Amino acid sequence: MSAKPLQALRVLAIANQKGGVGKTTTAINLGTALAACGERVLLIDADPQGNCSTGLGITRQQRRTTLYDVLMGESPVIDAAVATSLPGLDVVPADADLSGVELELGQAARRSYRLRDALEPLRANGPYTYVLIDCPPSLNVLTVNAMTAADAVFVPLQCEFFALEGLTQLVRTIERVRGSLNPHLEIQGVVLTMYDKRNSLSEQVAKDVRAHFGDKVYDAVIPRNVRVSEAPSFGKPVLLYDLKCAGSQAYLKLAREVISRERARLSHAA
Repeated sequence: MSAKPLQALRVLAIANQKGGVGKTTTAINLGTALAACGERVLLIDADPQGNCSTGLGITRQQRRTTLYDVLMGESPVIDAAVATSLPGLDVVPADADLSGVELELGQAARRSYRLRDALEPLRANGPYTYVLIDCPPSLNVLTVNAMTAADAVFVPLQCEFFALEGLTQLVRTIERVRGSLNPHLEIQGVVLTMYDKRNSLSEQVAKDVRAHFGDKVYDAVIPRNVRVSEAPSFGKPVLLYDLKCAGSQAYLKLAREVISRERARLSHAA
């Protein structure tokens, strides 16, 4: 197997088949924090609920072109991108139309490669350094498209009892996609979310995950934080809602760690 060429663009699928783990919250706030650190970021909302779009303040009127149009071949991805209130951060929005993609694509040619094909122009000559894909909490054609398009999977993991069980299912999915659709797919890293230092279970889950995945687990830990929970109702990332809160600082630390690890990966590969 030939080595994969280095890409200036890094495409990350933010995924966990278990719901309620802080996946969309992480997509929004990691994207914001990366942009705040000087990266050019495109967030792709691949969930028909459109929560990522809403959490970034994208109105229904601004969603004239969505990921649905991109996957159906009706729009280039760059034309679907909407600027957010933060310079350096754009989003390809989603709405309920996206739920019809699986049925409409049916047995269409390259149905699992639609997003990868759409992102090729960005790899060749795009303005972005990171693309983050917010996946739905289920294994369907949208998740498969995201993982087929991605260089790696970024896993938010809630510090609770069933966390490792859900992670085991996700690893199996990644292995299946790697075996049939995207042989270069890897786990970028695992970030612990909703961590409560007062709760001994949080500490035990963190310990177990670090024992199992080693240095794949980021040092940055996202705490339970009321400001993080409040921010989406104002259509803002938490960094714009309350920069000084513990959640904002945790996402900034995570972004710096992601950038540092990416530089180390590129340096090692070179």
